[in-house]
Amino acid sequence: MGWSYAPPVRAVVLRHAVLLPVLPGLAAALLVAVPAALLGAALPVVGGPVFGIVAGAAAGPLLRRHLPERHLRLLLPGFAAAGKQVLQASVVVLGAGLSLGEVVRVGGESLPVMAGTLTVALGGAWALGRLLGVHREAALLIGVGTGICGASAIAAVTAVTGPAKDRVAYALGTIFTFNIAAVLLFPPLGHLLGLSQEGFGLWSGTAVNDTSSVVAASYAYGATAGAYAVVVKLTRSLMIVPVCLILQARKGRPPGRRLRQVFPLFILAFLAASAVASLGGVPASWHPQISALSAFLITVALTGIGLGLDLSQVRAAGVRPLLLGALLWLAVATTGLGLQALTGRL
Repeated sequence: MGWSYAPPVRAVVLRHAVLLPVLPGLAAALLVAVPAALLGAALPVVGGPVFGIVAGAAAGPLLRRHLPERHLRLLLPGFAAAGKQVLQASVVVLGAGLSLGEVVRVGGESLPVMAGTLTVALGGAWALGRLLGVHREAALLIGVGTGICGASAIAAVTAVTGPAKDRVAYALGTIFTFNIAAVLLFPPLGHLLGLSQEGFGLWSGTAVNDTSSVVAASYAYGATAGAYAVVVKLTRSLMIVPVCLILQARKGRPPGRRLRQVFPLFILAFLAASAVASLGGVPASWHPQISALSAFLITVALTGIGLGLDLSQVRAAGVRPLLLGALLWLAVATTGLGLQALTGRL
């Protein structure tokens, strides 16, 4: 009979093997995120996520300078887990507070603006990349990173096209630079322009690169803007699937082989949570607590990203890729605002 306990034991051991390496870094992120969340509650115009990423970015270099290398290595997996898995969990929790009809409505309303910004990003990357002498592989990666979903899009296209590693590094460094710029600049620009909560959510959801930066910038503007921006951003992230399938077809590779690497699976969990909420599985009285939990998880995630920031990525990007990224970023941001003005969505 003893053999029947082996599978559960193996499952427990496997869980521990996955969880234990990330616990120290997650604990450190949590330690920094709690005061960041409290500051965000006291100063909602800034918000917990912005305090979190700034505090993390300030603490990260201190840890690298003063901690022994072996101790630092213990923290890094947890920082990465906060920036990815905790962020994805925050999005799924957010889905439990939204009806599926609302998600479909917001996603559908964002499509005209999204199509315009994606066209500008990809077309601009090709034209400006040639003009600036940026290699076509790096230009493509910067284009999809700017137009779709930042580092996630770069990773997906890299899996499909196999570009040189230095060009991937250039693209990641460029996207990283303008992620930070967006978090700091978009909220005050939104207030300066007098954008509504939904207007800012649409703008940040279509014009900011990474999901983490969209979340930080939009929640700094307001909870309504944040929820709206996340749905827009998730809809925008799905655009990576047809783009990668087209690239695979051009290279003559079978599309099914890498589809799981391309498709952001946590979006399915978000939609499932939203469907459960739509069917009455989540009482309306829980929605404020769900929103608060999602906001706190977002602060933890952004803190982990801040703690794990490596500023050498910016220096590695080089001048021409950074210039291309800056021009695309400005073009996408202004195109988004222009299309919102034309469609009455400011």
